[in-house]
Amino acid sequence: MTTTNPSPAGTEAWVVGTPAPVGGPGPGPLEWERRSLGAPGPAEILVEVEACGVCRTDLHLAEGDLAPRTARCTPGHEVVGRVLAVGTAAEGFAVGDRAGVAWLAGTCGTCRYCRSGHENLCPDSHYTGWDRHGGYARALTADARFAYRLPEGPPAEELAPLLCAGIIGYRALSRADLPAGGLLGIYGFGASAHLTAQIALARGARVAVFTRAAPARRLALELGAVVAGDSYDAPPEPLDAAILFAPVGEFVPVALAALDRGGTLAVAGIHLTDIPELNYQRHLFQERTLRSVTANTRADGRAFLAEAARTRPEVRVTRYPLRRADEALADLAADRVTGVAVLVAE
Repeated sequence: MTTTNPSPAGTEAWVVGTPAPVGGPGPGPLEWERRSLGAPGPAEILVEVEACGVCRTDLHLAEGDLAPRTARCTPGHEVVGRVLAVGTAAEGFAVGDRAGVAWLAGTCGTCRYCRSGHENLCPDSHYTGWDRHGGYARALTADARFAYRLPEGPPAEELAPLLCAGIIGYRALSRADLPAGGLLGIYGFGASAHLTAQIALARGARVAVFTRAAPARRLALELGAVVAGDSYDAPPEPLDAAILFAPVGEFVPVALAALDRGGTLAVAGIHLTDIPELNYQRHLFQERTLRSVTANTRADGRAFLAEAARTRPEVRVTRYPLRRADEALADLAADRVTGVAVLVAE
């Protein structure tokens, strides 16, 4: 492969300056700046950003729940764009192709986790918008081996949330071990949850949603949930499986207590507040299982994108111009976003 359309000298981007609460007094943690952007390396592609989803992980990074790994890092890991340049050793992409850049940005490829198909557990894994600059920018570079070829038809803002909200929900659904036709409980109903619910429904499951936000409960019912209640409500019957999307540890015992015998709770977030003390008899006995979900593999990404292409889940999008990323994060923090917030190129 050859490099064409050389990189611009720099790009305009948001960066995390000093982590701080978003939406409060003062300038906030995000700063708009022009930074350097070199040509793609041999295995990389240079991508002009069309759209970038706004993920709760970005909020955790901006507010300091996740310790920064790169100084003044640009957030964003649900990126849809056009390939501007291709590194000399990069494969699978040509200039002009539509590319998706997701959370998992690279692994060592040689450890026992990578060799056994569990690259999401690689100790040397690194991530878009945390270790390397992400998509709250006009352009970025990405390792072509960890990027996805995307279809031409759907709007960029509808594809972007699939690249994290969709993929991580897909893995969480797998980790929850939901039996065929079973009742899935979903706690929290934001970007990832509203996509995961639709995948579960398309597979023939029933879905019960529990969330504090009334607009989210209405959306859940519109999408086909059998019930949508408050976060602490009891389900109409014991749950066969559950997924916790809200980053609230207090909901872990609530969800575990709602499980049927043999049920599994999968916790989908990268960050969770402290879990209260559990009671063995009430929360874990009768072979209830509590599982975490850590990132995803590229195989997860490919499998989910193929399933999404078949089932065509409805993506509820609230659009923000790129220059209003700080407003989008503030709205996400205050639960003012129903569905998913997406930054779009101006």
